[in-house]
Amino acid sequence: MEIVRTVAELRSWSREQRSMHGAVLGLVPTMGALHAGHAALIRAAAASCSAVAVSIFVNPAQFGPQEDFARYPRSFDADCALIEAEGADLVFAPAVDEMYPAGASTFVEVADLSQRLDGASRPGHFRGVATVVAKLLIAAEPDFGFFGQKDAAQVAVLRCMVADLRFATEIVVCPIVRDTDGLALSSRNAYLSSQERSTALALGRAVRHVESLVAEGERRSGVLRASAREVFAQEPGIRIDYIALVDWATLRPIETAVPGALFAVAAWVGVTRLIDNTVLR
Repeated sequence: MEIVRTVAELRSWSREQRSMHGAVLGLVPTMGALHAGHAALIRAAAASCSAVAVSIFVNPAQFGPQEDFARYPRSFDADCALIEAEGADLVFAPAVDEMYPAGASTFVEVADLSQRLDGASRPGHFRGVATVVAKLLIAAEPDFGFFGQKDAAQVAVLRCMVADLRFATEIVVCPIVRDTDGLALSSRNAYLSSQERSTALALGRAVRHVESLVAEGERRSGVLRASAREVFAQEPGIRIDYIALVDWATLRPIETAVPGALFAVAAWVGVTRLIDNTVLR
């Protein structure tokens, strides 16, 4: 497996794979601190693409001033071992000044959509996400980009960006991967104490409870959101950010659950903000 540090090296590798080997290229963007959810993304890419690149870049542009950029977990050697074991061909691990050269003043913003759900409580977050993913797509020129459903609002923003800017890359969304106790896997789970982790299980319980209500025929948004709030109320250590039933494409609230609608929750457990969701069937 090859490790490269510059956009020029990534672009050269990508074009060589396509021109010399006729490769179908897959890209898995990450911020490192990889876990089984990332491993599932890499496996999905390796299963459908003949050449796979994984990026590791803790993107400062998507962190707010009071957020956890400095302490975000970093485990480069372990990440590379996992990436190689899952069948990827290349790791792109740039420095900050490679992605944001001195004096850089160009950003990508998906207007309106970026202010909803996570964007409402993390101003500027999705501008940072859209900008860095656009840079990665321009550099790697992949046929497919692989993202996790856990970051469902991010997926909506990126789908819109790819369509609006006419990127040739197709966004592939892979299912949420959960630990054995039901907690959606996240690099930030490492921040949780044992007690906080137990408290955090309420996010998954709330989502599953809503799924069961929908399976029984309940469709009203108010009822579904209230039922999730009741689950959270059983854990006083949780501070709710949002509980929402939305159209997944627009992230706008909807009043009636329909197939493909997104039910999403976000909450703080201690100082750690966690998210979870389900796409209703």
